[in-house]
Amino acid sequence: QVELVESGGGLVQPGGSLRLSCAASGRIFSTNLMGWYRQAPGKQRELVGGIRSLSRPNYADSVKGRFTISRDYTKNMVTLQMNSLKSEDTAVYYCNVNSFGTDYWGQGTQVTVSS
Repeated sequence: QVELVESGGGLVQPGGSLRLSCAASGRIFSTNLMGWYRQAPGKQRELVGGIRSLSRPNYADSVKGRFTISRDYTKNMVTLQMNSLKSEDTAVYYCNVNSFGTDYWGQGTQVTVSS
């Protein structure tokens, strides 16, 4: 069983920055893909980006150059550094890990970008 606990998020003005963190417990390996999804009101959940060992992080086109995913393999933690935030980044952000074909999700954390 895998448990994901997110922290961070909140309200920020356009152009600002936020950092999300996700702590994972359970049977996770460095080769498992860990990452972030988001879901805006009235929209489908979409991939923000993910990371696994021996590979570069991948990102959605909409966040490339602004968001950075990093992972601490010793602590089973993944972080999402979000810079130059835009109003369209407003969403609930979910941590995700795919462990041997099974997706596990965090509880979600709200990110609101507004002046």
